[in-house]
Formats: sequence, C-alpha cells, structure tokens
Amino acid sequence: MENTLEVPEISSEKAGRRSGGREARRALRAAPLSDDIRPVRPGLEGGRYKPLVQNDLDRIHEAVLTVLETVGFANAIPSCIEALTRVGATYGADGRIRFPRALVLDTIRRAARHFTLYGQDPKHDMLIQGTRVHYGTAGAAVHVVDVEKREYRESLLQDIYDAARIVEGLDNIHFFQRPMVPRDIPDPLAMDFNTLYACVMGTSKHVGTSFTVRENVAPALEMLYAIAGGEENFRARPFVSNSNCFVVPPMKFAEDACGVLEACVDGGIPILLLSAGQAGATAPAAVAGAIVQAVAEVLAGLVYVNALKPGHPAIFGTWPFVSDLRTGAMSGGSAEQAILTAGCAQMAQYYDLPGGSAAGMSDSKLPDIQAGYEKGITDVMAGLAGLNIVYEAAGMHASLLGFCLESLIIDNDMLGHCLRCVRGIDVSDAALSVATIADVCMNGPGHYLGNEQTLRLMQTEYFYPAVGDRFSPKEWNEKGRPDILSRAIEEKKRVLASRFPHHVPRQIDDRLRQRFGDLIALPKSGMGG
Repeated sequence: MENTLEVPEISSEKAGRRSGGREARRALRAAPLSDDIRPVRPGLEGGRYKPLVQNDLDRIHEAVLTVLETVGFANAIPSCIEALTRVGATYGADGRIRFPRALVLDTIRRAARHFTLYGQDPKHDMLIQGTRVHYGTAGAAVHVVDVEKREYRESLLQDIYDAARIVEGLDNIHFFQRPMVPRDIPDPLAMDFNTLYACVMGTSKHVGTSFTVRENVAPALEMLYAIAGGEENFRARPFVSNSNCFVVPPMKFAEDACGVLEACVDGGIPILLLSAGQAGATAPAAVAGAIVQAVAEVLAGLVYVNALKPGHPAIFGTWPFVSDLRTGAMSGGSAEQAILTAGCAQMAQYYDLPGGSAAGMSDSKLPDIQAGYEKGITDVMAGLAGLNIVYEAAGMHASLLGFCLESLIIDNDMLGHCLRCVRGIDVSDAALSVATIADVCMNGPGHYLGNEQTLRLMQTEYFYPAVGDRFSPKEWNEKGRPDILSRAIEEKKRVLASRFPHHVPRQIDDRLRQRFGDLIALPKSGMGG
C-alpha cells in the first residue's frame, strides 16, 4: 500500500483564502526587480566574520616578511630574475630570489586596488574592493558527474560550453572561470584555445581561464581582441582574466606559468596570482603557517607583476587547501578549509588588496546532504569574511575532481542563501518597525500578513530559492513528491535545449572560425547554430 502523508482537512472557504493569498504573493514575487533593490546581488559587503584578531594579522604579516626576506623563491626563469632584481630583489648564490621587506611594502602600497573585472555585457561588471563579495566557478575537474547514472565520465569541451550557458542565467553565480579540462582535446594549444572559446561564447559574464605555455597566449589574445572590437577596446575592458599558478609550493616559481604570466601582463589580461599549497603536504599543517606561506607566495607574485607593469590588475589569490592527514587526500569541504579561506580573506583586507580564494569544494561525489553542508558552510564563511571573489563556489565535487551541471543550479540557490547572510540585518528606523507594531496591535487585525510593510519587503528583504522545496506536505504530494535533484535535472535539460547565447555577433564568430578553423573544435551545431 502506498505510504502517503496524512494532512488535516481544511474548509473550502479557508483553503480558498489561503490559496488566493499564496498565489497573489507568488505573482508579486514574479514581478522583476531593479538590481539595486534585489534582496541578494553581486557585491554585497561582508566582513562581519573575523577569525583573526588584529594582533594575529600583525604577527602573520611579520612572519610573511621574514619568510620572503630570508627564504625567498627558487627556480626563477631568466626574465623573472631580471625583472625582480631590477626593482630591488636579490638573487643569491644558492639560486634563490629574496625580497627585502621595503620592496614588498612599497609594492603593496603601489599595487592596483579597487578595480573592475569586466563582463562582455556591462551589467555583469564586478567592482572588486573592500569587502564586496562575488561568487563564481573555477577548477580543473577531469570528470563530469552524471547524476542520473550515479557515475563519473571524462569531461568534454561541450561540457564547458554547457556549463557556461547554464551560468549565464544564474543570478547568484557572478563569473565563470573554467571549471573543467576538455579531455577530448589532448593538444595543449588546442585545449587552451578551445577552453577559452567555449567560455566566452557560452556566457557574457567575466571569464577566467588558464594557459599551458607562453606561446598559447598569442592566439587567445587575437581572438579576444577580435571579440572586443579591437585591442584597445579589450585593454580598456578586459573581460577575461588569467588564473596563474606561478608558484609551485613551497616557495618555487613555476617556469611555464611564469612565461604565461609575462605574456598575459603584456597583453592586457588581469592576473589571478594563485598559490595553492596543501596544508600538511606542500604547506605547513598549522593553519596559521599555511596562511603565512600562501600570503608570502602571492606577495612575491605581486612584486613580479608590478615589476613587469606597475599597477597592473592582479588578484591576491591565496588558495591554501587542506589535507586529510590520515590519508594525505585533499579535503576541500572541511571545516579547516572554511577557516583557512576566511583567514586569507582577512589578510587581503589587511593589505587592502583584491582577494580571491576557494570555497564550495565538496568532498562528496554527488549533490547530496554531505555536499550541501560542506558547500553551504565553506561558501557562507567566505562571504561573511568579506572575500571579494569566491572561486570554485558552485558545481564542484570529489575535492575538485568532478563537476556537476545539476549542482550549478542547486548551488545557485545555496549561494542566494549565502548572499542573504552576507547582507546582514537592516536596523534603520523603518526596519525597527515601532510604528508598524503599534498600528497592527492597536488598530489592525493583530497580524502582519497583509500589512503594507510586509508586502513592500517580501521581495526586497527576502530571498526565495528557485529549485529548493518550500511546498507544504499537501502541495508536495500533489506535485508528485519532487526532490531538489529531480527539479535541477529538469531545469538543466530545459536550459541546454533552449539557451544558446549570441552576445558574440555571428559575423565575428564566422571570422574567428575562418581564421582559426583548424583549431576550433566546438561545432556550430553544439552552439545552436
């Protein structure tokens, strides 16, 4: 016999009133809001959560300066050595570059801050300053999670394009950094070029991408300049940034990535200076020590970028990851990861530099309860700490090895909740509600359901999930008892069947295909063309 929930009967009159009121409220919520009064939006200011007190920050800073001055970096390429020694770094007989504290402090003072990461569409521009918070994707997953089959398969170029066009319509995912590697394209040049092509064609939001070697940057720049309508236009509004792992922790330069960094700076691409040590493996197991090393590594990169081009936009990308010390495996969904990310956000604010770190990297293999609590805790703590750019915040599973398209849709709801927490509580005179309380209690019906304040604030003060379940048990039964994953699967299929962005004009795409015809692997049929 079918197991159904018993729901008490409600009189038809009461049911009609409740249904009518509920439908009226839903209709009101469906009305579009201007961006400035939406309950959650890009760039809300966080910073209320501070795991480090001022003395902690000062001690970390002093340790960072000591490490840079006494330990320094190994494996610098000749052009890196030339640039850094020209501005005051020293190159020792042991082959290590060291950074006098005066050089580091002067670089911090002169570095670019309070800049904008641009979208192809200006409505997606992100002002990166203070404690303004933005969430987005990132990563290099090698698998896609097939939730219907409960299995992993290799990620393909089409998956990157599909992820980009899903993100295009998700309000709480503010930028799109490449989250997967196209395993169907083994050639490094073709992989780099097609990854970027799929991203910029799939979304008009800001895009982050990586390059394998310096030589792969030139054709990408040619493509970006063409899409922007010329090199000058792209340099004025660079809508792509380079995620650059210039350092191999602990404290060694990555030779190929340094060549990429130099080419990107020269080409006008903003740089995410990415240090990704793993606590207990390639960074100290102590949380504070992992922060010290990450900050030191990124500040060395900041000196490098400013030696090449003073004031070039660079993001303070401290990304220390966590190991499960029992096994050595990465643990991206751990509480320690949440604390590390929040501490790194505070260090970026300490220097008043634009900060970017990682959160939302669930260890779970599927979008399940574990994924929910790991993503929710790590993402909300990053936002509450005021991290400017939260990378890998949506879609990731298996500690960055798997990416799930359905999770993008579920995580968009989750990030809406995070942003509402970041926004905090309004305590204006109107919000204190003294007059409203008096009116309802002494003149009104004794409740606030139809009150003017309630109707006015229900859209601007409250966040409503798109696929999350808030049905009553009776409604849930009537709708076939859906769960969040089934609704996300349905929404994914709808979007991929209908959304084919055309923010890049067809004639430009045709010219790119003519120019790079042997290189572009994404078929027009895969783009709705």
